[in-house]
Amino acid sequence: MREPRLILASGSPRRRQLLELIGLDHVVVTSGVDESPLPGESAVHFAVRAASDKALAVADRGGSLPVLGADTVVEVDGLLLGKPTSDEDAKSMLRALSGRAHRVHTGLALAAAGGLASLVDTATVHFLPMTAAQISWYVATGEPADKAGAYAVQGCGGLFVRAVEGSPMTVVGLPVHRLAELWKELGLSLWDDLTPRIPSKSEATTSNGTPY
Repeated sequence: MREPRLILASGSPRRRQLLELIGLDHVVVTSGVDESPLPGESAVHFAVRAASDKALAVADRGGSLPVLGADTVVEVDGLLLGKPTSDEDAKSMLRALSGRAHRVHTGLALAAAGGLASLVDTATVHFLPMTAAQISWYVATGEPADKAGAYAVQGCGGLFVRAVEGSPMTVVGLPVHRLAELWKELGLSLWDDLTPRIPSKSEATTSNGTPY
């Protein structure tokens, strides 16, 4: 087993999977910080602050590894949509998103070498109209329960996404194309920490043996 090069201060399995796919070996240490927005706080400010709070909370526990914090929030009509608190809350969020565009902000923060670098990346997501029956069906899948805005673009929620302007990885929760900026700002090189994962022969072919 390779030595980790990073601590991920997030329990999101989606973020962990993306780090694994790009070859950034890491361990997960959840921060336990309150992820509630402050009164009057903008969606962009909240995403960056929450990511920074997570990274700093874990970094303060000691250790020499860099710590990456991340937080994703959905914004529609100036309102912040985090994770739904109930099925009815999820349905309300989906009704607000149905048939229109909204923005998804993912904040990233890297605590390393005694410093902190942070940024936010934004994507615009266009939803198809959703009927009440479709919303009920989707909520019944259980997928919306732990997702900002009550949907997962990489899952069943993709059935309702007409288009994405910006990086789909931002909507998933980790804009990997922005990671190198954070490392560079702190005088580090992301590329020195990557060990690209080489897919096995079975992963590199379709079920009938034909390469993708």
